[in-house]
Amino acid sequence: MGKIRFMQGNEAMTEGAIAAGARFYAGYPITPSTEVAETSAIRLPQVGGVYIQMEDEIGSIAALIGAACAGKKAYTATSGPGLSLMAENLGVAVLGEVPCVIIDVQRSGPSTGMATRPAQGDVMQARWGTHGDHAMIALAPSSVQDCYDLMRTAFAYAQRYRTPVIFLADEIIGHLRERCVIPDPEEIPPAEQPDAIGNLQEYRPYDHTNGLAPLAAYGSKHIFKINGSMHDQMGRPCADPQNADQVIRHLSEKIEGAKDEITLTRAYRMEDASYVLIAYGGTARSALSAMELARAEGIPVGVLQLVTVWPVAEKEIDAALAQVKAVVVPELNLGQFIGEVRVRNRRNIPVVGVNRVDGKPIEPAEILEKLREVMA
Repeated sequence: MGKIRFMQGNEAMTEGAIAAGARFYAGYPITPSTEVAETSAIRLPQVGGVYIQMEDEIGSIAALIGAACAGKKAYTATSGPGLSLMAENLGVAVLGEVPCVIIDVQRSGPSTGMATRPAQGDVMQARWGTHGDHAMIALAPSSVQDCYDLMRTAFAYAQRYRTPVIFLADEIIGHLRERCVIPDPEEIPPAEQPDAIGNLQEYRPYDHTNGLAPLAAYGSKHIFKINGSMHDQMGRPCADPQNADQVIRHLSEKIEGAKDEITLTRAYRMEDASYVLIAYGGTARSALSAMELARAEGIPVGVLQLVTVWPVAEKEIDAALAQVKAVVVPELNLGQFIGEVRVRNRRNIPVVGVNRVDGKPIEPAEILEKLREVMA
């Protein structure tokens, strides 16, 4: 059955990472993710792992890439300003197809902003945080249990699709304390591992003709080349236009083409819903409370929670839009994900936001008030 623990979201992220097989952390403490670093510094040595505090976030993600290329499952934790500093090397990880997990516990911004206040202002940064065409996977936990369970999912996705994954938490969830079930070790499914290379005579780390190429095991005879320049199938610098086209399209298609496997959503009371609240992360909790308040008044409203923020859960959003009379999208920003909903609004129904950027959570009553407005 496992152990029931009363723990913090940031602590649960660490436990989830370790359960997923992570054994390397490099990071620089930054509010409100610091507890991930603190917990990792204690827990990783206990399981034979390595914790390194770096001089800054630039060095952190560089070390992360190196550890992943050396065969370790690696992760780091930061907040918006740190994710900005990671942007260049995030591009290296994308182009090099290096699996790793980057935890972003979002806080109010821009810049230093209000370091201890919640926000969801990094949604677009998570999608487009590095330059060039690419796809990205971002998961948004809404509970302490999510912080544990989805961290294992994040590592599975990173390995399966050879990509960095953004764990897009927020201060509400990172500092939330609540019940979390930690399974007994024998109950935890084996962590997903990269495919074995076998006895290939010529290892081509970027030859994806028959699916994603496996990563070479550290210490094997095979060489895995990675740098920031466009490469051919062997990893050698290559500026051939046809090759560049294939590589860039692959970086997008390997994720966008696997949406059905990657996109995770949760539907609440959508069977008879005439209105829907679309939410993610800490704000999904307010949406669920608003749904119950509305149902008590006889308003048939449901909630579509986006567990996977990127790539977009198109099928689920399309189905909700086809069913309801109006949509409310609460976000702790001025409206970042709502544009993805509006672009799919083929019936031209009302799609409105509930937005706060003052460092305070969205209250269920605010969502209910907006719902009443669209019903009027």
